[in-house]
Amino acid sequence: MLHLADVDLAQVAALLAEYGLRLSLVADGMPIPGSYWGDPEAGVIGSTVHARRDTPLHSLLHEACHLIVLPPERRAAVHTDATDSIAEEDATCCLQILLADRLPGVGRERLMADMDAWGYTFRLGSSRAWFERDADDARGWLAERGLLPPA
Repeated sequence: MLHLADVDLAQVAALLAEYGLRLSLVADGMPIPGSYWGDPEAGVIGSTVHARRDTPLHSLLHEACHLIVLPPERRAAVHTDATDSIAEEDATCCLQILLADRLPGVGRERLMADMDAWGYTFRLGSSRAWFERDADDARGWLAERGLLPPA
């Protein structure tokens, strides 16, 4: 499983900044603020994604994408739990897979394997099967809001 320590932090921070988000690196061994699942999973508070070097990259991207799909007025109020609906959760999962392609050495294939290893569950049995055959609603949701990254 890829962790934040395995990728270029500057590239991750730059990707988040494109969406008005900030990466807050938490010191090794310290609690991660706003973590829904607990350490070492990423946390969210407002427009900040909190993570440690041992945070799984899929977790950081997932929590960041929860913030990205929210309108600014809802984003500002987020603390720990950002999900409002199944449609938002699906859009978040789709977007994290798409954004993985923007990080050198990551890519969607690796991210989906890590998602499956972590235990994400999808109707078709794997993140790849869902993404390739059942994520049209999520893509449409992202496109309607101008959040679908260019291919």
